[in-house]
Amino acid sequence: MSGNRRLKHWGWGYEDQQRPHEEAVAASAGIIPMLGFGQEPERPVALDEVELRQSRLDSPGGIFTDEKHERTVHSLGKAYRDIVRGFYGQFDNPPDLVAFPEDEAGVEEVLQRAADWGAAVIPFGGGTSVCGGIEPRLSDPDRPVVSLDTTRMNRLLEVDETSLAARIQAGARGPELEEQLKARGLTLRHFPQSFEYATLGGWLVTRAGGHFATGETHVDDLTESIRAITPAGEWESRRLPGSGAGPSPDRMLLGSEGILGVVTEAWMRVRPRPDFKATATVEFPPGDRGFSEAATGAVRLIAQSRLMPSNLRLIDSSEARTTMAGDGSATLLIIGFESSGQPVDDRMDQAVAIAVAEGGRVASQSTSAPTTGQSEPGGSGNAGQANTDEAGSDKWRSAFLMAPYMRDTFVACGVIAETFETAITWDRFADYHRNVIEATRKSVAEVTGAPSEGEGAPRVSCRLTHVYPDGAAPYFTVLAPAKRGSEVAQWDEIKAAASEAIEQNGGTITHHHAVGRDHRPWYDQQRPDQFAAALKAAKSAVDPDNLLNPGVLID
Repeated sequence: MSGNRRLKHWGWGYEDQQRPHEEAVAASAGIIPMLGFGQEPERPVALDEVELRQSRLDSPGGIFTDEKHERTVHSLGKAYRDIVRGFYGQFDNPPDLVAFPEDEAGVEEVLQRAADWGAAVIPFGGGTSVCGGIEPRLSDPDRPVVSLDTTRMNRLLEVDETSLAARIQAGARGPELEEQLKARGLTLRHFPQSFEYATLGGWLVTRAGGHFATGETHVDDLTESIRAITPAGEWESRRLPGSGAGPSPDRMLLGSEGILGVVTEAWMRVRPRPDFKATATVEFPPGDRGFSEAATGAVRLIAQSRLMPSNLRLIDSSEARTTMAGDGSATLLIIGFESSGQPVDDRMDQAVAIAVAEGGRVASQSTSAPTTGQSEPGGSGNAGQANTDEAGSDKWRSAFLMAPYMRDTFVACGVIAETFETAITWDRFADYHRNVIEATRKSVAEVTGAPSEGEGAPRVSCRLTHVYPDGAAPYFTVLAPAKRGSEVAQWDEIKAAASEAIEQNGGTITHHHAVGRDHRPWYDQQRPDQFAAALKAAKSAVDPDNLLNPGVLID
């Protein structure tokens, strides 16, 4: 919780952000004509109408609770299939208890009691998993479950201003983390779409991708050392700028998804808050299946130039139209630079020149100037806004932040609205993008029965969220008509087809959404068998009774 605010028992955000049903009805009047499909909005099942399985554990009180709202909130993540089930009041796998430790002693108490009860423990941060990572869906349905919520461990503990590092508790959500750093003139500068609710610990164990489209984009890049509590004892790495002393203990925890230990705090690399920003939007003609060779070539060349823009996102014409970042007539390249103490106009000019040389047309460009505020997800600052217009980058940024809230409305209107993401090297990008798009579109048409082209056709669009000198991370969006009552089965079939295409064409099943339970079949195909055996051995060493998040990453 944030103060006295309670999370919605389904969907995205807090209870006080739930809009009246009448607003969903009004929104549908615009959504349905825009998409060409959709239905009269339904109402979600109210919490007091939800039937929840009785807890199989007696709550000892203290940091433990069996309260209905908390058990419901901790039952599902935030994938489309989670939102739909929550909307209809289907919480088939609720935790038996929810624990809110306030310190490491509390974490140890949870692990010890769970061992005595024979229960599993699922670490829970912001609850924003979109891959089944926090759902108590176990292979043994009779095993009780405790959801360990870290959000009461949310303080900035220490700042090393000489080394530009901060020791932060793992349960700090994005806004409260940044607010505490702001008082010191610093920022972690890690802004994933889940920023408003997700926690530092959640970012670490899922290897989250954040604000920067190039350079230090994964939370890995910002991590100096990590501390965790395992069933076998404490796990803490030495704080160093770098080390070649064997396999990294931090790397073992990064991406571990809670199966090795409960992350309690970390030393993170921070930086002065940026005071120079500039943005530009460059338009390219749309390609046959979304991206033209000229547009992707421009992105690749900018990434390989080592100019290191903070934002470098390519948005195909279909997605630009849906998000109202554009009118659908062009592919949009959004470029952004930021710096503390140094103007960024020279680097911006070089990046824009590369894009123009590849056939792009500049739609808007701002010049950098010192600012007194800072615009962040969920914030109201105005840094870098003085010289920008409402074209392209600002519109897309607003749509990006509102997308999770809008998905709740799409669900009410009978619209499948979901995303999946991956990564591939540049030499394979064109074929890979085309094959994944075609496989997904084919599956959507088969599952929904909707026309593949023309009015009312489902939309499968793409944007590049992160780019590297050697490749990019395509992020796909699916919007399609849903069959009431069959939404989860429909999406699971579409997602399986897309995932098979990703795997067969040599990409990764996830660039930054993690593995969880939903991606396991394709993760098992992607990883080396020997590595799987090594990971099992590591888990056996620190968690011999398989307490922590069983079924995620390994059996």
